[in-house]
Amino acid sequence: MRIVVAPLHEVEAAIRRWRPSHLVSLGSPGAEAFPAPSGVSRLALTFHDIVEPREGLQAVTPGQVADLLDFAAAWPGQAPLLIHCWAGVSRSPAAAYAVGCAVEGPPAASVLAARLRAAAPFATPNARLVALADDRLGGGGALTRAIGDIGRGAETATGATFVLELSANRR
Repeated sequence: MRIVVAPLHEVEAAIRRWRPSHLVSLGSPGAEAFPAPSGVSRLALTFHDIVEPREGLQAVTPGQVADLLDFAAAWPGQAPLLIHCWAGVSRSPAAAYAVGCAVEGPPAASVLAARLRAAAPFATPNARLVALADDRLGGGGALTRAIGDIGRGAETATGATFVLELSANRR
């Protein structure tokens, strides 16, 4: 199973190359949505890339994380799942990590965090999204700790497309 993560400006190329069956678009409220390609199942979620609620901004909610994990549960895994956000640094790596932990189970959190860091040295997964996924998956803090252990990614203005490989077996 393969999750492809891309910044918005690389999504079209990622779709051509990887031919995903499922697409998750993570955007800021009011931002123009990426058009869904024909034949691709899509989930679009809108929230700002913040880790705690702030007046005038919308943080990711438990319901949105539940929607993400439910959408991913319906992904059969034969073709890749593509997840994108604006820069491909925080929201989409966090979502890919959460989906990976849902597929492989919270006990694999550290291994998946290490795979994420190896694939994307620039990734700094959104801590709020990870914490909400940790709660939803019953990880007992394992997801949050594992992301904390890999630390902040390398400074960058925008990420690059990367692949997070998962085991072929769902939990």
